Amino acid sequence: MLDCSHMARSSFYYHQLCSKSDKYGELKELIKCIYHKHKGRYGYRRITDELRKLGRIINHKTVLKLMSLLGLKSLIRRKKYQSYRGDQGKIAPHILQRNFKADRPNQKWVTDITEFKVRDKKLYLSPIMDLYNQEIISYQLSERPSFDQVVDMLKKAFKKIPTSTELLFHSDQGWQYQMKQFQALLKKKGIVQSMSRKGNCLDNAIIENFFGTLKAEMFYIQKINSIEELKKEIKNYIYYYNHERIKSNLKKMSPIQYRTHFSET
Repeated sequence: MLDCSHMARSSFYYHQLCSKSDKYGELKELIKCIYHKHKGRYGYRRITDELRKLGRIINHKTVLKLMSLLGLKSLIRRKKYQSYRGDQGKIAPHILQRNFKADRPNQKWVTDITEFKVRDKKLYLSPIMDLYNQEIISYQLSERPSFDQVVDMLKKAFKKIPTSTELLFHSDQGWQYQMKQFQALLKKKGIVQSMSRKGNCLDNAIIENFFGTLKAEMFYIQKINSIEELKKEIKNYIYYYNHERIKSNLKKMSPIQYRTHFSET
């Protein structure tokens, strides 16, 4: 805990002595340590999970109460970029059918594009998520929503799978995914394409949730002054999301921890 909080041992014992009348004094310090380590991104449930991993069995309601006393909370906001421009090519059937569970890696991929705005400039993020562990396996940043952006993203992801695969690739009906060239790349790799129904964002809810989380935990809680700074912060956040950020539906592990753990069992 001292390493985490960068606190001198003498200072710790001083504060411990001062807080003897507060039975939660030490726990409050640990909560603050976890909260600031994750830059305010964790709410009371994830902080409770982290405390339990450290051997501190505590009720989540108590953690919520202590966080309220400490003035600690996470923020949630979201904004969606709309890529639909009408029928530009062939619309694929809705094969995924909101079945967001996958039994193994590289069985089901989902993608979408979201928009950021810094002053008078925009930045677009196009990622691919593996539904097995909700890991971002590939992404591309661009200052305009171009076809090259999604192709470059796809080619980077292709390096992680064999030539012939039974993978299902799901997206909305964005114009990029309707292009013949894009669909030819999928077909050549043996990938089956699926698309959400028109105007139904719930058909692609998992990647939408990721965008909301990314913006709430990175974009909306810090001041970003330039597109170049934003690119760096997105890169750092995706690494953090994949490697460190625990998820309750992944048995309290990060996406990569989950994949690594179950590939070894």
